Formats: sequence, structure tokens, C-alpha cells
Amino acid sequence: NEGNADISANVPPLYVASAGIEKMIPGPEQLPLFIRLLSRSALGFAITQYTSHYHGPAEGQELHLVLVDNGRTDRLASETWEVLKCIRCSACFNTCPVFRRSGGLSYEATYAGPIGIVLEPSYDLHRYAQLPYACTHCGSCGNVCPVKIPIPDYVFHWRKEVVEQKEDLLSHRYEMLAGSKALASEKLVEAGEKFTLAALKHTPHALMASRFNPWAKAHEMPAAPEKTFRQWYREQQKS
Repeated sequence: NEGNADISANVPPLYVASAGIEKMIPGPEQLPLFIRLLSRSALGFAITQYTSHYHGPAEGQELHLVLVDNGRTDRLASETWEVLKCIRCSACFNTCPVFRRSGGLSYEATYAGPIGIVLEPSYDLHRYAQLPYACTHCGSCGNVCPVKIPIPDYVFHWRKEVVEQKEDLLSHRYEMLAGSKALASEKLVEAGEKFTLAALKHTPHALMASRFNPWAKAHEMPAAPEKTFRQWYREQQKS
């Protein structure tokens, strides 16, 4: 927001800009809507500090706009075509519990956050097969998206694709199978709760924060609660 874009666009005699075809809007009448939509969703402001409009080259100058397809037309024909509606406001980033706690670099992809986990697998499913699982299915990303991209639905879509294409790790399949069996049993859930509480209370801090646990380098393990939610709920039901 220092005006560098305006200087670099107006001073040189030759101005070349490139944009994906999804950046086009129906016409100038819709421009105010998109400007307000982007600014309010990204920053909560009515408008950004710098908003530049280029109508054409000045006398003695050249302006070239290169519209890039690069697979976008093929994407429009796919089931997840609505990802192209993204206006890069980051509203889904700000509300996502996974992104807020792990950060963008943890995704190891160009696009992070909720939009990234449904966009990157379309480029390389083998490489990004784990991204659709970086989601708690809280649905908040779909609620806050200003252009109504059905991100939660796309997460299910890509998880299904990962399984059908057998791109998921074999260990992950067994983990999910074991987890589903455990969660279906009330006794196993209660046993797991008791074991976890005991481990949190009695495991030495030095062991939890050892070099074998990279997560602990930047995080502190939460203290064990006095009672589980299930215990608290039963007490409330009796009272």
C-alpha cells in the first residue's frame, strides 16, 4: 500500500499485466460490488487504501493484458469448478481452526487454508492427498465465504477421490478403521478418556517436549481437565 503498483504501471512506456480468466467480471457495473466484497471480507473495511483503475494506455505508451487459461477451462468442466470463484479474501483462513493453529507453511502447498485443501488436490492428487484431511468439518469456511464456494462439500469430494484412487496411506486406512470402531463403542471411548487424562497428568514434561515430538517445539501441552465432558454432562443431567 505504498503506491508502488501505481508508479510501476504509469511511469514505464510499456505496461504488461497478466491475469487468470477467472478474474474477469461481467462489466464495470459490477466492479463496486466486488471491490466492497473483497475489502469487507478480507479486512472489514469499506474499501482498501489503494484501488487503481486502468482504462487504457496514455499517449505514447503501450498496455497489454494477457489473460491466462492454463487449465482453468478444464477446471470449469469439473465437479469442483466453483473454486474459480475465489476472490482471495482469506475469510476462510481467518475462521478455520486448523489454519489458525497450524499456520500456512504447515500445508506445504502454494495455497493454504480451506481453499487450498480443495484446490491443490486438483493439480496433483498424489502429492496433496493428505490436504483434504486438514479439516475438522466445522463448516465455518462455507459460512463466511462471500462468494459461497461449497468448501465443506469439496472436502468430502476430495477425500472420496483420495480413497477411490488409492492415494491414501495404508496406515491411514487402518487408523480411520480403528478410530471408527473405537468411537462406535461407549466403553472404548471412556477407556480412551481415562488413559488420556492419566497420561497428561503423569507423563514427565521433559518427555512430552523431547526432540521426538516436533509439535512441542512451538506448543505447550494443555493441562488435563479435572473431569471429561461426558462426566460433566452426566452430572448436569442428574442435577
